[in-house]
Formats: sequence, C-alpha cells, structure tokens
Amino acid sequence: MDLLNIIWNPDPVMFYLGERGIRWYGFLLALGFLMGYLILSRVMKKEGNKQELIDKLAIYVIVGVVVGLRLGHCFFYNPGYYFSHPLEILYVWEGGLASHGGAAGILIAVGIFAYRKKISYLGLLDRIVLIVPLAGGMVRIGNLMNSEILGVPTNFPLAFKFLRNHEDLLPAINASGGNCQVTDLNCLADYWVARHPTQLYEAIFYFIMFFAFFIIYKKYISKWEPGTFLGWFVTVLFVFRYLIEFTKVDQVEFDGWTDAIRMGQLLSIPFILIGLLLLDWGHGLLIFRKYRQTKNAEKMQKNKSDDFETVKKKK
Repeated sequence: MDLLNIIWNPDPVMFYLGERGIRWYGFLLALGFLMGYLILSRVMKKEGNKQELIDKLAIYVIVGVVVGLRLGHCFFYNPGYYFSHPLEILYVWEGGLASHGGAAGILIAVGIFAYRKKISYLGLLDRIVLIVPLAGGMVRIGNLMNSEILGVPTNFPLAFKFLRNHEDLLPAINASGGNCQVTDLNCLADYWVARHPTQLYEAIFYFIMFFAFFIIYKKYISKWEPGTFLGWFVTVLFVFRYLIEFTKVDQVEFDGWTDAIRMGQLLSIPFILIGLLLLDWGHGLLIFRKYRQTKNAEKMQKNKSDDFETVKKKK
C-alpha cells in the first residue's frame, strides 16, 4: 500500500431534487458555459460589439458544442452501436461526450453565424477560443467527479484509486488473497489499482492555458492577423491532447493497429495541422511566406504615405 495514493470515491450526484439527482458533471458544464459567456461578452463589448450580437453568437456556439460533443462520441467512439440504435443518440443524459466533436461543432456553428452576419470567421474564432479552456477545465473536473476517462495504471506516488471503476474490483479481490470481503471497499482499497488522474492533469493544464492565452490575447490580438491567435491556440491545445492520450485508457479499439495510435490522437492530428497552417498564414513562415512579405510591404508603404500626408497637413 502506498500512503500517497489518493482513494477516490465521491458521489457523482451533488444533491437530489425529489427523485432526480443533480450531478456534478452537469453543474460544472453549465458553470463553464456561464463563465465563458460572461467573459466573452465583456471582451466583445469592449471591442465595440452589441450585446444582441453576442447573445446570438452564444446561442450558436452552445448548440454547436452540445451537438458536436454528443455526435462526436457516438460516431467517433461507438459508431456501430449508435447506427444500430439511432434514437439513443438523443439520450445525452446517459453520458457520452467527445471534446473533438465539440471542437468541430464550434467551427461549424461559428461558420454559419459568420456567414449569416457577414463577419470575419477567423476573427470570431479568435475570440471564441479564448474561453474554451475554461469550459474544458470545468468539464474535466466533472469527469473526475464521475470517475470516468480513467488513466492507465501507474506507480506514480499521487496516483488515484478509482473505487467506482468496477473493472478494478476483481483484480483487487484477487490481490487481497481472501483478506477482504467483496463488499468491503475500505479493505479492498489497499489492493486497488492506482491510475493516472488524467482528468486532473487536463483540468490543470486547461486552467493554466486559459490564463496564459488571456494575457496573450490582450497583448497581441490587435497586432496579429485574424486567425493567428486561433492558430497558436489550436496547435498548443491539440499537441497537448495528443500527448495526454498516452496516460489514458483507450476508449475505443482499432482492429490491428490499436497500439500504433489511439482515437483521441487520430482526431487531434487534423486540428494540429490546421493550427500549423493558421500559424503559417499569420506569420508567413513557409507556404504563405511570399504572400505575407507582400502584405507587410504594402502595409509599410501605406504607413509611410499616411505619415507623409500628416506632415503636409501640419505644414
């Protein structure tokens, strides 16, 4: 027994309203949406946008996220089952959400909104992604309270023993050698498998990312081309998502190449490539190098012309 291991067995239900339980996950998800909305509203109002526009954008984003989260889980992680039981796609209350699907949902929803309102698509996304890590961190805390999205076994001193993970029950019983009764979780906890608390790793990273990118936004958003901030955000986020998958229990199996790559990693690769492309667009590193050099030269020429006109007026 490692005294530093954390025994984790919280009730996923915060409290009950009659017979209906209010779960930590739902509360934290709603809180993440609310905080994100308030922060986005404040930022966009400071930039001269009307509250009516912000409220409509928020509706589009929330619908896109929720639909994307659910469809992402159904079609990326368990397509065979949901194609056979299509009505159960609507059973959101039974759980099953995928963050990659949520990201795709945001891209589509904001694209529709930008097209209808004749607003810069990349400019809108630069602002929307500012609040994504905050909501993502809240969701991962909710996953932790649900004892879901578990990590792989580890000898790490501060690993968690998830007593609500029934797959670890039989190994604990066998490891106890008959010293514990089947229903005595306090005794079995000594023999329980310790795992990486990947939910906590992600939550901490997302909260740090939120504060870091908020500072970057305030300093550079007016200097960078639309989409550059988005490029940095997407690249950092999904490189992390790719790496953190090594500490997780794989949620879906591929025939013949499970060990080569995981679904979460496979889904992260397109987003990483999009992020790198946006960075190249904004900074002119490779593909868009000549284009960006031309644009910068035109901008410098315009600034010189403006300065010349200002001097003439003063004379």
